[in-house]
Amino acid sequence: MRLFHSPTSPFVRKVLVCAHEKGVIDQIEKLSSKAWPVKRDPEIVKENPSGKVPTALLEDDSPLFDSRVICAYIDTLSPSSLLYPGNIKDRFSAMTLEALADSILDAALLCRYEAVLRPQEYYWALWHDSQMEKVDSGLDDLENRWLTVLQGPVTIGSIATACTLAYLDFRFPDKDWRSTHQQLAVWFTDFSKRASMQATQPE
Repeated sequence: MRLFHSPTSPFVRKVLVCAHEKGVIDQIEKLSSKAWPVKRDPEIVKENPSGKVPTALLEDDSPLFDSRVICAYIDTLSPSSLLYPGNIKDRFSAMTLEALADSILDAALLCRYEAVLRPQEYYWALWHDSQMEKVDSGLDDLENRWLTVLQGPVTIGSIATACTLAYLDFRFPDKDWRSTHQQLAVWFTDFSKRASMQATQPE
């Protein structure tokens, strides 16, 4: 598999963590790209009209996107430690947790773009703050509803959650989410020690 990637993309990191957890990281070739919300990379657009990373190319050049699809494919490359549980209830629980983590990431990225990319004279504080409210309500849900699932076997849901929390630390270092989500913080500290997380820290 060839993978258009950005070294700081949390969605790319989710894919790479999955590959490490499944023991197939050596089957992934990273392709350099210039992924950006504006002035999209034409090489990615040829394969994925959104121009987003991660976008993967299989051996026959057929594309896979987005991160959820790529992660599900990676889970098929090795029979060990299924990231999408075989039990239907557990599988959809893990997938819902992944969707929650991804929704937090989506809102965080919009905050990042509003603060960094938008010309200052067009900055919309209400938009930024409304997106951050989505981040906060998502964190509340992780703390209050999902800890038992997170503390169970490693799944796509726990990987997505860890990558999301790591992104908040990376791009929003002044955001003190730990003091109000102490159990989640303890879980994240422990999960971050995994070799897959250590090997994929953003450059």
